[in-house]
Amino acid sequence: MSQPRAAIAAVLDDVMTRARADLEALVRIPSIWADPAHREDTHRSAAAVAELARAEGAASVDVVSAGGGPAVLAHWPAPEGAPTVLLYAHHDVQPTGGDALWTSPPFTPTERDGRLYGRGAADDKAGVLTHLSVLRALRSLDSGLPVGVTLFIEGEEESGSPTLTALLAEHRDRLDADVIIIADSGNPATDVPALTTSLRGLVDCTVELRMLQRPAHSGVYGGPLGDALTALCRLLATLHDDKGRVAVPGLVHNSSEAPDLDEATFRSDAAVLDGVQLLGTGTLVERLWQQPAVAVLGIDAPKVSEAANVLLPSARAAVSLRLAPGQDPEVARRALTEHLTGHAPWGATVSVTPGAAAAPFELEAVGTVYDVARRTFGEAYGNAAVEVGIGGSIPFIAEFARAFPGASVLVTGVGDPASRWHGIDESLHLGMFGCAVLAEALLLAELGAGNQ
Repeated sequence: MSQPRAAIAAVLDDVMTRARADLEALVRIPSIWADPAHREDTHRSAAAVAELARAEGAASVDVVSAGGGPAVLAHWPAPEGAPTVLLYAHHDVQPTGGDALWTSPPFTPTERDGRLYGRGAADDKAGVLTHLSVLRALRSLDSGLPVGVTLFIEGEEESGSPTLTALLAEHRDRLDADVIIIADSGNPATDVPALTTSLRGLVDCTVELRMLQRPAHSGVYGGPLGDALTALCRLLATLHDDKGRVAVPGLVHNSSEAPDLDEATFRSDAAVLDGVQLLGTGTLVERLWQQPAVAVLGIDAPKVSEAANVLLPSARAAVSLRLAPGQDPEVARRALTEHLTGHAPWGATVSVTPGAAAAPFELEAVGTVYDVARRTFGEAYGNAAVEVGIGGSIPFIAEFARAFPGASVLVTGVGDPASRWHGIDESLHLGMFGCAVLAEALLLAELGAGNQ
């Protein structure tokens, strides 16, 4: 056992006991910034994170905002000659998707079979507590923090980080760092650490289709007149071809030489029903990491129990387009808008309102910092670190890479395929949580070793 690991391991049990308690307290706060009814809860969550940072001796702690969700910005000065590391996570969470569908209440943290269940338990309040627990472990050692640390905990990541650019501009000097560690990704297994090297981007929009000035009786007028909901369904169907490939022209599609995923494991992890076909062409890795994907996230329509015999005059849908690395989000937004307006069925009027956007991100994980990360993560998990892509989007990464081009960016995480990010029964594997804290603590210790 290395000297840093022995010292950190000696305090790890106590640190993780406190981390579990602090994580459960955060999970109990329904910080759904996207829901106006939970705006005050999100402010309470930010205040709770700020208080945890103060308890760990931060020289400065502020809750900041650029008109959006509340973020926490805290700083621990660097020892003379040591680098500064920026630690990122987010404290806002996704909506529950329906409380009644959960095995246990989503904001009542519950342990089952070594996993802690609750909304945000993995995404991304575990990331918040990973960083804070690393600081707690290192500060308990006689040598103290080996590096300078800036903690940045965002409050609107699940809403697409709409005010992040403004927040970066306002606090650029305070956020400047040599290394950026983003704990908002995942691992392929609970005992296999990953460094994420590519993420897809994102553009969202709301499409509205109009057919009539007012509702019309479906019996009296049906036949010659169509209804907006049927027309909207026909429009949305044009987003894919018969093989399920994205049919919007002008988008970037990449290939990959990475080893493919096992289809049976993928289907099991995603809870795919028997007989359901997978969409698209190419390897699973290509379809998940290197190709665009489009989904309809919601439709404004009457509930079946409230339906009346009328032709609907208008209908709306939320459309989300994931972007392959190398795709310009504005080019993709125009392509999606032109496709939707250009495929209006039956002469319907179609309008598109843009929503959130995030650039894709891809990095080449080479250099001293990445070598150290592979070594320390492998030591903590007992298995070599692997490089993976992620089909999701983290707007923060591309924004920071542009703002601080000289910084090394490491994208790590404390989720695994069973974590069900954004889904029902989200959970955190508690054993992997401890490995994540140990890995990051070893990483910071080695990054600061040259200063000792």
